[in-house]
Amino acid sequence: MALPLLPGASRDRNIGKEKFHKSQHWGYCNNVAMLVGEDKPGIGGEPLPGQKLKPKYSVFPEGIGSDAPAWVAFDKQVLSFDAYFEEEVPDQNQELYRIRHCKIYFYLEDDTIQVIEPQVKNSGITQGTIVRRHRIPLPPPYENQFYTIDHFNINIEVILYARKYKIIDCDQFTKHFLRKMGVRLNPPADRPDDPYTKERQKILDNMKPLRPYERIDTLKQFLEHDGHVLRFFCVWDDPKSMFHDPRELVLHYYLSDDTIDLKEIIPVNSGRDAVPLFLRRDKLPKYAPSELYQPGAITSRTVLNVFGKLGNRDRYILDNRKTGAVHQEFYRDSDLKVGAVINVWGRKIILCDCDEFTKEYYRTKYGIEDFTPVPYKTPSPPKPKIPFPPYTGFGSEEDSLCSCMGLLPKPPQKDFKKFMEKDRSGMQSNILRFLAKLTTDSPVDKDRKFIISYFLSDDTISVFEHTQQNTGIRGGKFLERGRIKKPGQELFKSEPSEYFKAQNLFVGARVCFHGHNFLLVDADEYTFNYMEKHANEFCMADIGVILKKLKDIAKPRSQEIRQVFAATDPEHTKVIEYDPFRSLIVDIADGAFSEHEIITLGRYYSVRDEYEIDLQFLLAVAQERLKKNSFENFEQLSAVLVYNDREKCGVLPHEMCRTVCKSFKLPLADDDLQALLTICLDGKEKTFV
Repeated sequence: MALPLLPGASRDRNIGKEKFHKSQHWGYCNNVAMLVGEDKPGIGGEPLPGQKLKPKYSVFPEGIGSDAPAWVAFDKQVLSFDAYFEEEVPDQNQELYRIRHCKIYFYLEDDTIQVIEPQVKNSGITQGTIVRRHRIPLPPPYENQFYTIDHFNINIEVILYARKYKIIDCDQFTKHFLRKMGVRLNPPADRPDDPYTKERQKILDNMKPLRPYERIDTLKQFLEHDGHVLRFFCVWDDPKSMFHDPRELVLHYYLSDDTIDLKEIIPVNSGRDAVPLFLRRDKLPKYAPSELYQPGAITSRTVLNVFGKLGNRDRYILDNRKTGAVHQEFYRDSDLKVGAVINVWGRKIILCDCDEFTKEYYRTKYGIEDFTPVPYKTPSPPKPKIPFPPYTGFGSEEDSLCSCMGLLPKPPQKDFKKFMEKDRSGMQSNILRFLAKLTTDSPVDKDRKFIISYFLSDDTISVFEHTQQNTGIRGGKFLERGRIKKPGQELFKSEPSEYFKAQNLFVGARVCFHGHNFLLVDADEYTFNYMEKHANEFCMADIGVILKKLKDIAKPRSQEIRQVFAATDPEHTKVIEYDPFRSLIVDIADGAFSEHEIITLGRYYSVRDEYEIDLQFLLAVAQERLKKNSFENFEQLSAVLVYNDREKCGVLPHEMCRTVCKSFKLPLADDDLQALLTICLDGKEKTFV
């Protein structure tokens, strides 16, 4: 209770106050001085007499929720309410009022409202947007305020521009949002029906016939077989043709609607007119041409007259049994097969062959396996072989041969696919290198060493000589890179010359390059690994073929071979050096094995030296190569590895990890990548990811 305002009984009202600032209530708008701070408090932030200040925060305390502005926090969030309003219909006896259902959308980002009425068929009313999206003021006497989220709930009425809308329900998102805002939702209201619309629906229902309805549904067949076409290659022996030549046709059977069309294959310079179709697409009757039917005789449905001709009354019902229907038989997919003769409007056409899709369809559906084609073409005479003139010596042989292929000479085509597959890629050089020496009696040339490089991308060869001190011979490039012909071939001939291939080069081979005879005495590790990996191309590195040959040779002398091996290994270590092993194989084979085959056999049975991998050094080498090649796809690589780990166990098979790393083209050698993956093994041939 306040003290009376009497002398000596009142106290200073400013005792305990610390804020005495005044709010700015006046300002300028369009250069006009006006009141702009109606909601601002008085002195010290206290409300003026009769003034109600809005709370600074909503029902949620400070710190809960997003600090983003409304147009960001509530972007694309809309509250949807189901509502209706009544509209009077003057000067109408059928209806006195009309109930129109609509949707009220409240946009949270800017408190705008939109009212939309859904389209109703044959309503005769302009429907769609009733109230466009904008902020709607409250009804008088609060027209200076706008509708907010606090004015909406279920089972209430809102007035938008003097029209009363009754909200009956809302969607699930709106219910959740209003509950979070602290709004207690009312129970949903009933949705009333429009009396006139209900009456019209009764009239439409009475207009529907009560007879049994036969549904002819072809949608399932269309959806299952749309785009599936059976193709047969046919022939028609036209008896009325002047020369009785067979006419080739292509029959298409469309599985979506069981229709058939025919297209004729017209040969070049046959004298026939080119037409798009021999028979347009339609169902093909089996027994055509037949008698003509009157219009209306062939229908999809038939009816029966119940009363017949008794009196003047007629009553028809649908004939489900199709008693008086005209039945026509059409060709189906079961009637078509290779070797069958079909009737195409009086023309006997033989089905001679079909494509692979048609064969697979008949295998799956009917279990037919015999698709032997019917021969209908006389074999064409063999094309005469074009004789080519001999090589003139100008340019390359391929270029001279291309000038004989046509009137307009074209450059020879290179094997681009082979070039892309065998070109240098990362750490794969695709170059076979051999160590060679000259086969000569000259003491000066006997000790010269050469490096022969064979490029798999274009079958070219280059030769470099190893520089040796105090020999008097300058090393370096000995033979320019290019394709080398095999010796002993005629220069001016019509047939193309033979060139050295990769299969002609192996350790122990003797080759002649432009008059220089070389003996291949060794190869690098990459060459041995490549030839053993592609053993189907290099028989000298195929261990299966070598072992089979060795078995055939050594079978009669097996006891002697065991004794020789035992004598070579007196300490019974079951391991011998390579030189005694090579000498033994040479004695057994007696020249049947080349030097490369002996090396392959020794590599196959060799004992690999096990050494401990220096993890830190291996990681340093891998990081340096990744840094030099600017590899930055670590996030994508990790995502792919995690995606392949479907069981979420943290490990993947060794080969799968290697395949994924190869797909990202990691700039690491195969040995380094293999060593890194081996370190991460968990003991079950799986790699940690």
